[in-house]
Amino acid sequence: MPKSSHVSSDVEMPSAMYVHTISEAGRMLPSDSKWNSIELNFGLYPKSRNNYESLPSKYSKSYEYNMVITDKKDFKRFIGITMVVVLLILVSILLAVLLPRKHKHDSSSKNLTLAVNQALTFFDAQKSGNYPKNSPVKFRGDSGLQDGNISGFSADLVGGFYDSGNNQKFSLPTAYMVTLLSWTVLEYHEKYSHISELDHIRDIIKWGSDYLMKVFVTSNATSNAALYSQVGGARNNTKDDAGEDDNNCWTRPEDMAYPRPGSRCDATASDLAGEIVAGLSAASLVFKDNIDYARQLTERAETLFNLAIKQDPARQGLYTTDNECGAEARPYYNSTSFRDELVWGGTWLFLATGNPLYLAYATGNFSSAADEEVEAGDKGVLYWNNKQLGNAVLLTRILYFHDLGYPYEVALSSSREMTETGICSYLTDKHFRRTPGGLILLQPDKGSPLEFAATASFTSKLFKDYLDLIRKSGWRCGPDAISVKRLHSFSISQINYILGDNPMKMSYLVGFGDHYPKQVHHRAASIPWDGQKYTCSQGDKWLNSKDPNPNILSGAMVSGPDEFDNFLDERGKPWFTQPSISSNAGLVAALVAHLEPPRRCPIRVEFG
Repeated sequence: MPKSSHVSSDVEMPSAMYVHTISEAGRMLPSDSKWNSIELNFGLYPKSRNNYESLPSKYSKSYEYNMVITDKKDFKRFIGITMVVVLLILVSILLAVLLPRKHKHDSSSKNLTLAVNQALTFFDAQKSGNYPKNSPVKFRGDSGLQDGNISGFSADLVGGFYDSGNNQKFSLPTAYMVTLLSWTVLEYHEKYSHISELDHIRDIIKWGSDYLMKVFVTSNATSNAALYSQVGGARNNTKDDAGEDDNNCWTRPEDMAYPRPGSRCDATASDLAGEIVAGLSAASLVFKDNIDYARQLTERAETLFNLAIKQDPARQGLYTTDNECGAEARPYYNSTSFRDELVWGGTWLFLATGNPLYLAYATGNFSSAADEEVEAGDKGVLYWNNKQLGNAVLLTRILYFHDLGYPYEVALSSSREMTETGICSYLTDKHFRRTPGGLILLQPDKGSPLEFAATASFTSKLFKDYLDLIRKSGWRCGPDAISVKRLHSFSISQINYILGDNPMKMSYLVGFGDHYPKQVHHRAASIPWDGQKYTCSQGDKWLNSKDPNPNILSGAMVSGPDEFDNFLDERGKPWFTQPSISSNAGLVAALVAHLEPPRRCPIRVEFG
């Protein structure tokens, strides 16, 4: 994989207007610029598989206007006034183009191109399996090559990503990461391409989607499935079986010499199944230029989704309630609802295949998923455990840009209301507190505040882009009117906080700026890459060291500060210094959404 080239933010270019045509809606939608790069229909809905135009719709597809001239004098006066107005508009446009432009308010002064470059590199550092020789991360190598060879069953579980600073692999956050990163490519692929990161992020997504196909195993002889929820973790220690494992051994992945247990579920693990369906479906859209691979992803997603939703409702449930299935994941990724993941999976599967049956499932279960969200206390927060705001935004996208009408209008209107309400909650003090420095606290009791702030920033900016596309300047948030400018101010403020505009003057993105965490809670980064193999007992020396990590874990976003903006850069305190693939996925999403086009200086041509 070639190194990414950095694009200077000092180069300027003029903005341009682009228009996307939407066949489903029969209308045209202007975007602010090519850098919105929202591919409005994702190239979806094959004509042979759908017949949406034949469906009754509450939306009028077109209008006819008949003009009758009853007075020629009035008509001439009307023509004259119109020409004057057109002339004034043309003069205004010329002045806007020719006069020097002022810098936009509420934009980031940070080098977001560099931040995206670095944030993606973190995923390279988390790769498990046969490590790529051309990786930009030079302190990693082959690891976990026996994953899946577990007592009692055998499966090929080589590959995937280590979750955080440990050496464990969890399928739920991996699938969420693949889904979220794929979403950013579908919305902002032009931005990735412009900063030479499109191939890089596609490689990261494929590394994850390849692994997701491995963790889902079916047998032709049965109608069920095996879902592997986790690899690595604690051993079932007994008097005869005591020893080292991922939890008590501080060692590099390359030096692991202990058994790595795994956990196996079936399709009754509804939340895990739905998330894997979403990941495979979203990735298939990213790789639609690779027809065979995309088909393989969608076929696997459809098989798993159909298995999951055909389960007896009494058997549908949470993967972490089963000791065999989710016991190891429970302390880290304890799922609290499952309907949101099934709706998430169904929506993405509809976007990938165009099959309206999947949209019918998603819209039909949207309300019950919202009820589960309220019960779990996660309302308005998008992260690995709650996809309902993501569902609402995706369905709002369909409402805005595809005009499906009956029988979806009720659920789609409900999704729009939920999107507006959820994002409204970020902009007032009625729902969520902020730190004195301005960081929103969406889950103050769960730690890792930056993870939640990043996805809030992403969804806010994405919704702002949608509103721009439909020429809507804002919406009502209860008694208050919310403008897209205010929405953008909030979303960029969270990015700026993460990148250093905070009371600690600390960039929470490792390697970005001059002041960032040096003792990241991460095994591979904290142990020298010097050709020597270190045992578990030797690794404790590096865990307890007060020195900076010998390897810079470039692009890792740490958990972040406490509710008073305080941060301790200590390796032994992971609630401050540990990164994770799920939180970095949210960061990448927010960063790429806020990238602005470089501006090019006009070329001056001299004539002799």
